[in-house]
Amino acid sequence: MSTSAKIILRKKPNSKGLYPLAIRITKDRRSTYKHIGHYIELEDWDTKNLKVKKSHPNAESLNNLLTSKLSEARKGLIVLQTNNKDATVRQIKKEIYKPTSKLTFFDFADEHLEALVAENKINRHSTDSAWLSYIEKYCKARHLTFQEIDERFLKKFKIYLKGSCSLTETTAMNVMVLIRLLFNRAIKDKVVSKELYPFGTGKFKIKFPETTKTGLTGKEIQALENVAELTDMEEHSLNVWLFSFYFAGMRVSDVLFTRWSQIYDGRLHYRMGKNSKLLSLKIPSKVEKILLQYISYKNSDDDFVFPEMKKADLTDAKDIYRKKKVANKKFNDHLKKITKRAGIQKKVTMHIARHSFGNIAADSIHPLMLQKLYRHTDLKTTINYQANFIHKDADDALDSVVNF
Repeated sequence: MSTSAKIILRKKPNSKGLYPLAIRITKDRRSTYKHIGHYIELEDWDTKNLKVKKSHPNAESLNNLLTSKLSEARKGLIVLQTNNKDATVRQIKKEIYKPTSKLTFFDFADEHLEALVAENKINRHSTDSAWLSYIEKYCKARHLTFQEIDERFLKKFKIYLKGSCSLTETTAMNVMVLIRLLFNRAIKDKVVSKELYPFGTGKFKIKFPETTKTGLTGKEIQALENVAELTDMEEHSLNVWLFSFYFAGMRVSDVLFTRWSQIYDGRLHYRMGKNSKLLSLKIPSKVEKILLQYISYKNSDDDFVFPEMKKADLTDAKDIYRKKKVANKKFNDHLKKITKRAGIQKKVTMHIARHSFGNIAADSIHPLMLQKLYRHTDLKTTINYQANFIHKDADDALDSVVNF
């Protein structure tokens, strides 16, 4: 079939004297039109180049929209030709612009949350539920189509997040990442055309601000190791923190799930909870001293080393999540008191154990070895992470200029 699609300005003005922009689909000299919903003055139309003149205040946005709509129509024609579908010009228009699924953004959001619960990712479920609540409050209802999520929507929503909700730039970007995730899924499920994708180059960009990762120095670690006169709970909290540090910044959830059965042949063998990767690490002598403090509480080889998970219902992901959250807060509260007593000014939490390992390792350990210890899939992740703690080259460069 001989068909074509073209951008035009129809010569039938509306009641305000403005002319409609449209896509004209032609087959065998018969045409039909798809209006894009925008009207302009006749003098703002470039008949030679078939685009809105720069004299129009929204020329760039309208021309981008026209290009997108023309591309959508032409791709639709290619699909019809590929499928050998012969049809009238009106049938072609109906086929190209047939309504997409009635599924909305919040339908995909609900499916996403249900999947997280099914996969026992309760921490992620809690976080994403919070992000979605901001979107719902902004929309003032649980109805939002993907077609409504354009660059303008995202820009205004970001202003709302940072202004009315007082969120940081990082948190606002995390909400945008969730919107992008669900939009990509909608495109994959053919609920929305990828031509309407509002993210990427020349569109709404998700860019996280640089953050400072602060770790303790070797001397500060020694100060913690030598703090005296701790209460039982303070000593236990410090033990858990040091256990994490000695094992290359092991995540607190993995520390709490460490079982005696994972310790053999002088090594700790465990599977990381975050990415399910296996890791085998030599047990440092400092860890052996910590383990001796808990061996008398061992009920079986499969028992947990630390007490926090012993009373957890391991069949209930929500109970596990709650107990981990309570334990982490308890540890951080005690660490605050301990670090003050040790004369450390930096804020120390359980997660800082990982940063502290990276800070002390700096550039003294080869990135490939650090990648293995951190269990990063991509070496770039390790290099970017360690860049937060490597300052020698910059320090030497600065000294070479100012020390004269």
